[in-house]
Amino acid sequence: MAEQAPYLRIVADLRRRISAGELRPGDRVPSTRSLVREWGVAMATAAKALSALGEQGWVRAVPGSGTVVAERTPQKPPLGRDRLVRAAIALADAEGRGALSMRRLAAELGVGPMALYRHVPDKEELIRLMADTAFGAESLPEPGPAEWRPRLDLAARAQWRAYRRHPWLAPVMLHSLVRPPVVASGLRLVDWSLRALSGTALPRRTKLQVLMTLNGWVGGLAVSHAFEVEAEQDTGITGSQRLEADMALLIGHLESGRFPALAEVITGLTDVDLDEAFEFGLRRQLDGIGVLLAEHA
Repeated sequence: MAEQAPYLRIVADLRRRISAGELRPGDRVPSTRSLVREWGVAMATAAKALSALGEQGWVRAVPGSGTVVAERTPQKPPLGRDRLVRAAIALADAEGRGALSMRRLAAELGVGPMALYRHVPDKEELIRLMADTAFGAESLPEPGPAEWRPRLDLAARAQWRAYRRHPWLAPVMLHSLVRPPVVASGLRLVDWSLRALSGTALPRRTKLQVLMTLNGWVGGLAVSHAFEVEAEQDTGITGSQRLEADMALLIGHLESGRFPALAEVITGLTDVDLDEAFEFGLRRQLDGIGVLLAEHA
């Protein structure tokens, strides 16, 4: 085997010292003269070693200070479907569905737009994968509760968490309640929920209707929240600010005497808390399912 070139031995030694922490970012590395004395090489060989380290990103030249150890930025992982989908989720979470485009996503990833199409055929499939990933992050215990009520309670809360974390998700999944997009993690949630009704006397169609009613209610509340988030992302105006702007109009209607029941209930109340509304509504949903099961007992 041919002996390694002298400048490469110097490069290997300095990289070892940097990796071991003997030389830290910002520290000066040995000058060409020091390398000449230490390694017994020519000045040109020492200079070539420092030049190679600079090209590899290990060191950088600082005017007036010599050559110092560079800050090492971690290499980005190669572009793949998982990285692409997670970047799309982060973008939609931060700026809404309206900001999500293949061109914008490519810019966020530092690649050309055509590079994305090697991993997803189109934006529609990308959104399907985003929804699958978002729902898939919600864990469901196995085997899970045997009783129907705690099981459906957990299923509803898993959906609510996913919708709250990703406001764009509810409009995607609830685009059609009868024919929602085929998402594997969504099917897993439905299957897991339906096991709560196994062994009951409910007809098959009724079991599906129970799930559609419960999931539709959770999703409907989430869609309302999603539209408010999207409006804020588009305009920069919060829901509280919009309500404040409309307050004079609202008070005028309430004081007109045309809406006495509403005026009696709403006067003095603060903003509605969505999580509080979810807790109240979920209890009533489950109570209603309990009545239905009792009727078919």
